[in-house]
Amino acid sequence: MSQTQTQSSGPTIAPIPEGLAERAALLGGPEGVLTDEQITGFVTAQLADRDLDGKKVCLIIPDGTRSVPLPKVLPAIHDALAGRAASVTVLIALGTHAAMGESAIDALLGATERGAQATYPEWTVVNHAWDDPEQIADLGEISAEQIAELTGGLLTDVPMRVQINRLCVESDVNLIVGPVFPHEVVGFSGGNKYFFPGCSVHDVIDISHWVGALITASRIIGTLGITPVRQLVDAASDLIGAEKLAFTMDVISGGQDLNAIAFGDPQAAWAAMARISAQTHITYVDKPYQRIVALVPEMYDDMWTGAKGFYKSEPVCADGGDVIIYAPHITEVAAMHPGLREIGYHNIEYFTKQWDRFKDHPWGELAHSTHVTGLGTYDPETGEEEQRVNRYFATSISQEECEAYNVHYMDPASLDLEALRNDPDTLVIDHAGEVLFRLASERAGAAGEGE
Repeated sequence: MSQTQTQSSGPTIAPIPEGLAERAALLGGPEGVLTDEQITGFVTAQLADRDLDGKKVCLIIPDGTRSVPLPKVLPAIHDALAGRAASVTVLIALGTHAAMGESAIDALLGATERGAQATYPEWTVVNHAWDDPEQIADLGEISAEQIAELTGGLLTDVPMRVQINRLCVESDVNLIVGPVFPHEVVGFSGGNKYFFPGCSVHDVIDISHWVGALITASRIIGTLGITPVRQLVDAASDLIGAEKLAFTMDVISGGQDLNAIAFGDPQAAWAAMARISAQTHITYVDKPYQRIVALVPEMYDDMWTGAKGFYKSEPVCADGGDVIIYAPHITEVAAMHPGLREIGYHNIEYFTKQWDRFKDHPWGELAHSTHVTGLGTYDPETGEEEQRVNRYFATSISQEECEAYNVHYMDPASLDLEALRNDPDTLVIDHAGEVLFRLASERAGAAGEGE
C-alpha cells in the first residue's frame, strides 16, 4: 500500500538550525511597539547596502487575509528603491484566494486617498494569476525519492511539479514583505511560504497541504522547527534562481503595530521572527473549555479563510465540546473551491481509510476539510465517523448548506456573547484566527524548537 494512503504518527520535526536566525538583522522583540521612525530607519538601512541598482525587483506581499500594517513598511521600501531599481512589480501572493479589487488593494497598501499608482509611483501592482497558465513558469520536478526523504516517508510515490508565477523567475531580486504567525500546515507561516504556496499553483499546494494534514493540524500548528512541510517549501524555493530577500514581521493582534521586524534571506528572516511569534501569538490556558466561540474578523470573507478561527482554538476545546465559528458576515464556504461541497468536512481517517474514493480529488481541499474538523475516527466497516469536537458555523450560510458540508448550523443571533464571556466553561476569542490557543501542559511540544 502506498504511503500516500496512510496517516503517520508523525515524522521528526527538526529544530531550527543553529545560527540560522542570527543571519538575519533584527529590530525589536516580543515586547514593546516599534515606532514609525524605527521601522523606516531599519528598512532604509537594510536596503542601502544591497545590490539593487539597475535590478528588476519583484516585491511579494500578502493579500487582505493577513493582518499586517504594510503602510508602515512600504513607503520606506519605495524610497529606498527609487532611482535604483530598474523596475518594481508588487505581486500579491494570493495562493488560490480570489483576486483583490482596486479599492481593496489601495486599502492594503495604505493608498486610499490617492490610489496605489499615485502613492507608489513607478510601481506596478498585480494579483498572482494562479489560474492563468501564461503567467506560470515551470521550474522542474522534485523526485518522489526526495519527497519521501523530506516528508519522513509520509509520501513515497509522488513527485512534485514546481511551478510559480513568472515574475518570481524573471526578476533579478524577489523581496518578500510579510508577517509570521502560527500556521496549520507549515508550523509557522512566512519566509519561503510566500513563494509556495503564495505564488504557486496546485501541485505544490496540494502536496504540501496534504502532508500537513497527514501530520494533522493539531500537531503541526505552532510547532517551532523545520517541519516536513517547511522542508518541501524550502526545497521548491531553492529552484528559484533569482536572489531572494525578506522582511518578516511580528504583528500585534489586530494588525496596526509591529513588535519586531527582521531582514535577510527568507529562511533566516523567517527563523528570527518565528521565535518571536512563538512568544507573542500562542496563548496558553490551564484547562480545556467545553465551548469556544471564535469571533472571526471581516478580513476573512469566506470559510476557506475564516476557518482559521477553528484550528487556532480547537486545541483547547474539551473532548466532546463545541467550537463555534461566529461570523455573520460570511455568506459562503469557498467560491474558489467548489469541490469542497462534493466532499464536505471530515477528519483525516475519513479520507485515508477510503483513499481510492478520494485520491483524485484536489488534495488541498481534502487538507482544508480536515483542518476544519480536527481529530476524529472513521470505521470503514460501519461507515461511522466520530469527531473529537463539534463544529458549528454561526454565519450567514444556511442550515441546509451547513448540513451539506457536514457541519452544524447555529443562528448567530441566538448567541448572547456577553453572557458567554461570563461563563467559566466558555472561551470567547476576539479577532480569532491569528493567536493560537494551546494547553499549558503542551507548552514544550508546541513552542519548542522541534521534538
